[in-house]
Amino acid sequence: MKRTLMLALPLLLVASAVAGELEIGADLPLADVKMADVSGKKVSLNDAMGENGLLVVFSCNTCPWVDAWEDRYVKVSKKYQKKGVGMIAVNPNEASRKKGDSMDDMKARAKKAKYDFYYTVDEESKLASAFGATRTPHIYLFNKKGTLVYRGAIDDNARRPRKVESAYLMDAIDAMIAGKQIKTTSTKALGCSIKFASEQ
Repeated sequence: MKRTLMLALPLLLVASAVAGELEIGADLPLADVKMADVSGKKVSLNDAMGENGLLVVFSCNTCPWVDAWEDRYVKVSKKYQKKGVGMIAVNPNEASRKKGDSMDDMKARAKKAKYDFYYTVDEESKLASAFGATRTPHIYLFNKKGTLVYRGAIDDNARRPRKVESAYLMDAIDAMIAGKQIKTTSTKALGCSIKFASEQ
């Protein structure tokens, strides 16, 4: 038990080292910053924005939590991009580019998992810092005006999709598109700590 607690401490320290998380109602930060995408293009958050909003997912190649939730990335993308909600995954793990989070690694993952959305490099973890993101995955949903309306986890059961009781993200997107109030606007992001540039 003591060993488990000791291993958890570095994760808590990393989380506390990041500036406060973006507040609900905040504007989309660094929206025009161009990032390298697995397609070979340079894209920004504004480029990814759909007519009804934007989903930003801080993700990576090297986290078991991403492995567990990744099937839902594709499910959400297929369902909501055709409803006007853009999607972009952003890899902020600057300190592990040579340990599984390089562009070549990202291209291979996107191809294997059949991503149909942008997957970009967050150089020097700039976006993650601006958002106050601490985990992979860490979810941020913005409406068509670029206002943050939901942040946190995808749902309440990473390991067992069929046991999900609260589909936080999909519920939030449905309400946003319908112009209804989002019942749950913030949840705790669960995942691996982001490997910030300062850790190199």
